Amino acid sequence: MHHILTAGAQRALIQAERIASESAESEPTLAPLLAALALEESRAAEIMRTHQIDLALILQEFQLPLSQDPATSLLDSPVQPLEMSQALHQYPAFREVLNHAMQQASRADVPTEIGSEHLLWGLLATAGKESEWLQRTGSLSAEKLDDSINVIFRQTVEPLDVDFALRTVAATADDQTNTLRTIDAAANRLREGLRVIEDFLRFSLDDAHLMSLLKSTRHQLTDALSFIGNETLISSRDTLNDVGTSISTTSEIDRSSLEHLLQANLKRVQEAARTLEEFSKLLSPEAAAIFKQMRYASYTLEKTILTCIASQRRLENSRLYLLVSESLCHHGAGPAIRESLAAGVNLVQIREKSMTDRQLLAHGKRVREWTRDAGAILIMNDRPDLAIAIDADGVHVGQDELPVREVRQIVGPRRLIGVSTHNIEQARQAVLDGADYIGVGPTFPTSTKNFAEHEYAGLDFVNQVAAEITLPWFAIGGIQADNLQQVLEAGATRVAVSGVICSHEHPGQITRELLEQLSN
Repeated sequence: MHHILTAGAQRALIQAERIASESAESEPTLAPLLAALALEESRAAEIMRTHQIDLALILQEFQLPLSQDPATSLLDSPVQPLEMSQALHQYPAFREVLNHAMQQASRADVPTEIGSEHLLWGLLATAGKESEWLQRTGSLSAEKLDDSINVIFRQTVEPLDVDFALRTVAATADDQTNTLRTIDAAANRLREGLRVIEDFLRFSLDDAHLMSLLKSTRHQLTDALSFIGNETLISSRDTLNDVGTSISTTSEIDRSSLEHLLQANLKRVQEAARTLEEFSKLLSPEAAAIFKQMRYASYTLEKTILTCIASQRRLENSRLYLLVSESLCHHGAGPAIRESLAAGVNLVQIREKSMTDRQLLAHGKRVREWTRDAGAILIMNDRPDLAIAIDADGVHVGQDELPVREVRQIVGPRRLIGVSTHNIEQARQAVLDGADYIGVGPTFPTSTKNFAEHEYAGLDFVNQVAAEITLPWFAIGGIQADNLQQVLEAGATRVAVSGVICSHEHPGQITRELLEQLSN
């Protein structure tokens, strides 16, 4: 079940992060979140007050700072989804509470948002001094809170015994006109939102693949409206007497960045699609079905665009990707990795096929130490379980390994997932599946994998991907110092290599040569 947080729960998480950042505690605790829940005028604060627990008592008990006025601390700083995800990443204890809150919300008989009361329950369910203090001071526990927060969803009632019969009243001409006005306004909002997103993809992201997806959505809008009739929509339009045209909010004109602008219009498209879906049910089930498909497609588009932006940022300085196999290394994997890291490589993949799991685990932990000391990213090939065990930054899978969806369920939202692709269709699908980067190849014959001659994607594939995909991608397969320039001329800006570094007598020297070519 998919859950979203209420605005109050989001504010509480952000406020908790701010309080924690001002705290002198060396190890983050849950006390900032407890204080934030009491600070936010919400259901959680009401529950705590009934148990004689308030903000002042919490601040005194846990010695927390609160530099801002509680009444205005969040009013001038709107909560952004990316900011919230950063807070959860920076404070893992908050994420544990959120996981418990999601479990509690899942118990409801009907879908429900995660509110502050669910966060309070999650905090009580998380072992720690805060939950112990709540139990001791206010006799408040997860068990006591359990029934009260979900009781509204568990009540069953008998239907009212009425002494009159309901009758169906046919829709009037005015009713239909108002429905058409609603559909027309929502269609305009959706069309305008799509145009803003399209311009972002065209001029900021320069992504032809995502542009084509958006154009398909625009065609769907045209098809859906044809079932209702454009002439009837325009005839019903009454902009001069639309009360909504004179109402605006500060948030409508507040766009702090291109990313903020993009997210606002993605939400605008999704909300408009929902309105169109619901009101079209009154006039055309066919149109309603198309709008429903558009709404779901917009969720995928949102995820894909934001993943692309985040991955570009995270891999911005990663141009040379080293794939290490012990068997290929002239002096062993250790010297090859350490020398290449010292020479400037900041992305390393462990690619071992012959080690036992225990050998690979021990080897992975050593490489993790070297990459962490160098500030480099570490990827585990094929094995999401070992990626977690060695605390790698991500995992890479091929077309025959686990799909991205299953890998994501194992490694979670923060670790990178890379996917090997061998043709443009696979590359496009990997983007939609949620990959954080893709491998593009094989570009040339390679000693690390066996491909039939006709299976080499070659430079034509590199050129295709360069023309339409902006998710970070690495050309891979047989790339050497003497053919790297051909790959760059085909449109690649990042390459993944293995034998050229691992089998070289001086790994650091060849690494510097490759990096110099990539920087020119």
